[in-house]
Amino acid sequence: MANTAQARKRVRQAEKNRTHNASRRSMMRTLVRKTLTAIASGDQAAAKDIFSKTSSILDKAAKTGLIHKNKAARHKSRLSQKIKTMTQA
Repeated sequence: MANTAQARKRVRQAEKNRTHNASRRSMMRTLVRKTLTAIASGDQAAAKDIFSKTSSILDKAAKTGLIHKNKAARHKSRLSQKIKTMTQA
């Protein structure tokens, strides 16, 4: 257990940050999942709309250090590619 006031404060801050990051990560994953379900349903307009929101959230997550920038780029690229193949099919 933390003995100093500084260590106790760091424990409080770490817990607060952990819950905040968990919430943001959950929101990000939910949006990615919603985009994938919109793509699977074949609704291109809805997929594009949700993808724009997802893209923004992924960029913000990468900017704040929640995920790596390459992971955000990879997700955006793969989702975009799936949406583009919807138009060709």
